Amino acid sequence: MSDEHSGMPDKPTLRAMARQRRRAFVAGLDPLAHRLAFKVLPSPLARRLADVRTVALYMGIEDEAPAQRLAAKLIETGRTVALPRVIDRMGSMEFLAWHPDAPLLPGRFGTSHPEQGDGPVAPDAIIAPLLGFDRAMNRLGQGGGYYDRAFARYPDALRVGLAWSVQEQEAIPADPWDLPLHMVLTEVELIEGEES
Repeated sequence: MSDEHSGMPDKPTLRAMARQRRRAFVAGLDPLAHRLAFKVLPSPLARRLADVRTVALYMGIEDEAPAQRLAAKLIETGRTVALPRVIDRMGSMEFLAWHPDAPLLPGRFGTSHPEQGDGPVAPDAIIAPLLGFDRAMNRLGQGGGYYDRAFARYPDALRVGLAWSVQEQEAIPADPWDLPLHMVLTEVELIEGEES
């Protein structure tokens, strides 16, 4: 299938291709390179997070880029780390404060989240998983709209995609409600949007 106006594959087709490409890349990745990936905050991202108090991460599942590896560095620099909790199938989720020593509860769609604690927190930065991205900072997600809604709910939050470099695509179709990312961090580079 393709977008009838641009000749570009539609989002479901792009998702299937992106999953396959990511799976093959991670399967062939050197185990040491995998363990070391995403353990450091590049200086430009650290600078952008200077005034940020709460950073929303996610627990990588299957072959997703493992955002949880950034938690120790963020906590070490005084940030509160939060993880998403999927509330329903309508695309609703909230963010709950988390520390790497705290237990996680099983959530929807194979996710895991912290206990409720003091309730939801408002993130100043959202580090989001993705299936694909392009240099225009468009993000291809799983299709449930959870992060689209979170970005809209917290419009002033810094939006950072976390991905393996193989997830970059030439162009991602953007719908009117899609908010572009400010940055994408891969295992080899930090890509900043023009308006970052």
